[in-house]
Formats: sequence, C-alpha cells, structure tokens
Amino acid sequence: MQAENNKNNIKTLSFGCRLNTLESEKIKKLLNTAGLCGVVVNTCSVTAEAERQSGQTVRKIARENPNTPIFVTGCGATRNPELFQKIPNTFVISNRDKLNINAYINAIGIKDCGNPCQINVEESAKESTLSKQFVQIQNGCNHQCTYCITRLLRGPAVSFKYEDILADVRAATNRGYSEIVLTGVDAASYIQTHNGRTILISDLCEMLLNDVPEIKRLRLSSVDPAVPAIKNIIEMMKTNPRFMPHLHLSMQSGSDSILKSMLRRHNAKTVRDLVKLADGKISFSWDIICGFPGETDELFNETLNLVRELKPIKIHAFPYSIRPGTVAAEMPNQVNKHVSKQRVKIITDVANENMRTFMNKQIGKTTSVLVESNNIARTPDDIPVRIAKKTIPERTICDVKIIGLDDTECVMRAIPICFSPTAFH
Repeated sequence: MQAENNKNNIKTLSFGCRLNTLESEKIKKLLNTAGLCGVVVNTCSVTAEAERQSGQTVRKIARENPNTPIFVTGCGATRNPELFQKIPNTFVISNRDKLNINAYINAIGIKDCGNPCQINVEESAKESTLSKQFVQIQNGCNHQCTYCITRLLRGPAVSFKYEDILADVRAATNRGYSEIVLTGVDAASYIQTHNGRTILISDLCEMLLNDVPEIKRLRLSSVDPAVPAIKNIIEMMKTNPRFMPHLHLSMQSGSDSILKSMLRRHNAKTVRDLVKLADGKISFSWDIICGFPGETDELFNETLNLVRELKPIKIHAFPYSIRPGTVAAEMPNQVNKHVSKQRVKIITDVANENMRTFMNKQIGKTTSVLVESNNIARTPDDIPVRIAKKTIPERTICDVKIIGLDDTECVMRAIPICFSPTAFH
C-alpha cells in the first residue's frame, strides 16, 4: 500500500498496482479543482488478501474520521461495492467513473466542505519515487487469462494517444525526472495510430527516446513475453544506452501445461528464445503464481528448473488466490494454500541465490546509477546500490564502482567515481 499526504483537502491511499497510484494522483487533482475534500482509497482485487486489506483500511478511516467523505474506487470497489457501501460516509466510485469528476459530485451531492478537512489518516512507508516518474500508456486488457480478475474490472484494452504520452513525458522531464517508466495493465500490447501509421510498444519507445532527448533512462514495467514487439525492444536495449537493459516478464509459470491451463500465450521456449536473443546484455525478472489449480509437484518443478536454467535475477512469487467470477476459480484440483506458500518460499530462495550470483559478478565493475534517496541508487539492471563516502542528491545520475555486497539487505555496496547532479527543481 502507498499513501500520500495531500497539501490541500485530499489524501490518497493506493493499494496494488502502479496504475492505481498514478490514477490516484489524477483523482486528487480533479477533486481539488472541484473544491472537494476527503480521502480517496484506490482499492485492489488481484487477490483476496488485497481486497480484505482494502476493506479493513476503509473501515479504520471511517472510524477515525467520522465527518470526512471517503471515496472508494479501484478494482476492489468495482468487484465488491457492497463491502464498502455499508461503511459510514463512504461513496463507491467504479473503475469506469474513477476519472469522472461528476461521479464524485453526484455521489456526495453538492456539498460545501467549509473549512479544510482535518483528516486523520495514518501514513505508511512508501517506495521512493523521487528519482523516476511512471507514465501510463494504456489501460485494460483483451486477453482471457483464466486466473485474472483485473481484466474483467478494468475493461478492454485502450492505448493512449502518442501526443498525450509525449506531453506527460515532457512534463516529467521538465520537473527534473531523469528516468521514465512506461506502464499499463498490458503495456506490451500497446497499439495506436500516429500520423497515418500503426505504432507498437517498440515504436513508442523509439519515438519517445528520439523526441525527448531529456530522457536519460527509459524503462518498461511488466511486459507480456508473448508480444512479438518484445524482440524489437530487446534489440533496442542492446544498442541504446538510454534504454535500461532490464525486462520484467509476466511469466506466471514455467510449466507449459500450467501456462496452457492459464490461457497464457507463451511457453517456456518463448522465454528461452528471449534470453538467447538478449545474449547476456539484458537481465530479466519474473512474476510467478504458485499453486495454480492442477499444479502438481512435478509441474511446479518444471517452473523451478526453468528458474535455475534461465536465472532471472528477481522473482515476484505469490500464491494463487481464487477470484470468484474467473474460470480458474471453478477448476478442479485446487492446491492447498499451505502448499502454495511453501512453493513461494522455495522459488524465492532460488531467485535470491540467482540475484546474489549476479551481484557478485558486478564486483569491481563501474556502472551508472540513479540515486533515489539516502544514497540508495539503482543500476541499469534495477539492482539497489548503497553509495558510500559522500552524500549524493536524489535524481543524480553518477558512475560508481561496485566494491561488495550487503547480504543482510540484498544490496550492492559502491563508491562514487564522479557525478554531476541533474537539474531537479
């Protein structure tokens, strides 16, 4: 969960994906412009636990802020509005209307908030975003993955116009952001028409790098390995030093049988081919679902063996969660939750060993990093580095020499070679 203390009359709390955080920013601007006050809770429904946490948080806010309007939106509120509608002073806004100011005005009625709301919302630690700016390029998804509730709640894929994305990127670089991360529900499937021609995700990246020379580092968020344009992306990463050489693949499994049951459009060979094409010049991280219906020990071992073979440097592994309304929820051979959690630990341990092996190979090398906060920076491979000896401002891009590892925090240690702070005001 991420929380933000708004300077005006709106506070936002976002659960789940990066898109929720970006959209919460847009909602906040809408409500401030309209003179509304209150709390916006952007919920998640990707797992039952995420939905439970959303409901628990809204109830707590309502108890501690009895006179404050609470606007609940996002996938959790869209899938299960009844969970929130019975909470006092809570107004449910569906995903369809979350960026429509009239939906908020109509929900609460024309109401003068008077003096600024005194909102009591406990903030939680949030990931530093001082150094990079996420830019949404699309929303929704057209695929039919059997486990996924998000595609049902966010609707069909809609790719944003290039002019709008370009404006967002230029606004970010004007505010001093050196790194841009392109994101969406299914970002890799981006497709639009621009100046009479069809542009795909690889074209979009190339155009942004050409049109906005102020971009020092460009990244993609999670991408679908089945999209053919990913091959062009890899070739660009190998030749353009401004395009960070790391891809996070929405793998979900390394077993062809499970991938078929999930209705995923790739298989193990697809990913082997991508790693071969990368030729050691690009690193990978994966999403993995453990305990999908029908996943036997043998099939899980197929995923585990692929992790050992291809050595992704990071894995976000999580246990399968039944989502009512999805095909997978009705599948036979549901896996015991305890078994799923055990598999998460097993695969995470292997992934951590992959990470340590990769980091050890970096010792003695010089690399360019982007400083986030407290002298923690990120390499082009998106690995955290703690810089010693001198304090370096956020958003600085500098060269460092890797001198060792800190196993307790899984970060590399480095000393600065030289640096020239970017303009960040």
